[in-house]
Amino acid sequence: MKVQTLSARSARALTFIGLSVTAASAFATDSFVVRDIRLEGLQRVEPNTVFAYLPIKQGDTFTDDKASQAIRALYATGFFNDVKISTEGNVVVVQVQERPAIGTIDFSGLHEFDKDNLNKALNSVGLSLGRYYDKSLVDRAQQELKRQYLTHGYYAAEVTTTVTPIDRDRVGLLFSVIEGPSAKIRQVNFIGNKVFSDGTLRDEMQQSTPNWFSWYTKNDLYSKDKLTTDLENIRSYYLDRGYLEFNIDSTQVSLSPDKKDMYLTLTLHEGEPYTISGIHLAGNLLDRQAELTKLVKIKPGDRFSAAKLKAATKAVVDKLGEYGYAFATVNAQPQIDQQHHTVDLTLQVDPSRRVYVRNINITGNTRTRDEVIRREMRQLESSWFDSSRLALSKDRINRLGYFTDVDVTTVPVEDTADEVDIAVKVTEKPTGSVTLGLGYGSGEGPIISAGVSQDNVFGSGTSLAVNVNTATTFRTLTVTQVDPY
Repeated sequence: MKVQTLSARSARALTFIGLSVTAASAFATDSFVVRDIRLEGLQRVEPNTVFAYLPIKQGDTFTDDKASQAIRALYATGFFNDVKISTEGNVVVVQVQERPAIGTIDFSGLHEFDKDNLNKALNSVGLSLGRYYDKSLVDRAQQELKRQYLTHGYYAAEVTTTVTPIDRDRVGLLFSVIEGPSAKIRQVNFIGNKVFSDGTLRDEMQQSTPNWFSWYTKNDLYSKDKLTTDLENIRSYYLDRGYLEFNIDSTQVSLSPDKKDMYLTLTLHEGEPYTISGIHLAGNLLDRQAELTKLVKIKPGDRFSAAKLKAATKAVVDKLGEYGYAFATVNAQPQIDQQHHTVDLTLQVDPSRRVYVRNINITGNTRTRDEVIRREMRQLESSWFDSSRLALSKDRINRLGYFTDVDVTTVPVEDTADEVDIAVKVTEKPTGSVTLGLGYGSGEGPIISAGVSQDNVFGSGTSLAVNVNTATTFRTLTVTQVDPY
């Protein structure tokens, strides 16, 4: 019997030689109709999985090109170290060598991170228990671990990976970490600031040079994310004081040769402060111009302030929300006069569509009954949306004291333009307490007191408390039940 074979290694070699070279140069056979396909070497991979990727099916005409395509397709799955295809008569034999699976993942030398956090980082790049071992994937995981340390200021950190074969064709991965010293911010310098001092600008930053509280706050450790936040804080500081032309021209971060010290240098362009020359409301004001104008606290002659402008637009949006316009928007359109350093503001109002509430859906209350929460709602179903009533509803639910968090969101209803659902998500907390006291009285002798209270009995919204006091001369039992409704 004549058997001819083409392996993944030869197919891969052909790929790199050039497009003019085909698989036929390594594998030559007459085409035939495939009567059967036999798989050999499978251990963990299911045969159905292989057949799903295999471009050759029973009844197809087998050719050299089909063999090369099959090898490339199976190898691309990442399941196999090697793939060979041979023929026995009109039977195609697919021989595979599976890659070992990752059986264990462990770490050594950890101090800054715990294993759970690092495992999440590995999962983010696709490395987890049970996955097939892939060196390129492990290399990416190693780089991700190092990146985690860089974000925490450990620029001297080193990560090495050890791969150890274990039972049942598996491997164990050990990531060994040498954290080294963390780089601390030694200087924060500003260039170009004339109006505000270095100290004033440093107060707007989270990151700082080491101080008495750095051991707790960790603010002396450089972080790219924190730096981004600091730059926005500085930008907001200037914009809130009228400096519309403010810009951060450059940010330079340098590291000392021993990777222990960081130096930050920010180059600023302050510009001139701007004054508001006029402010107008435009767009669809719903015949409520006087009412909406009263909400805008910015006046001509005031120094421009981004924070005050944001507050004005929010006030208009909230007022429109009280009339059922849940998706209202207000966009500020400035007209800047650079010669006189003034800005004319136009608030373009778009109330969008008026909507009413279809359903109020409550989730997260595993113990508290729905009715206990619903009776606090001042926004009602089948009524116009009212943002003020919705805010009041959230406040009333919070004041029950049964929840650590209350989240209220507006969800548009599909295929409708004038309906929304209100999603109320709560996170419950323990509402019971136990007290125990021990004392001594000259006439009563030992005094023992104990009490149990529950503010949300069986999720009903009622409170129940039982207190017992006992001594030599008296004994009392007090039962208190309160229903707020």
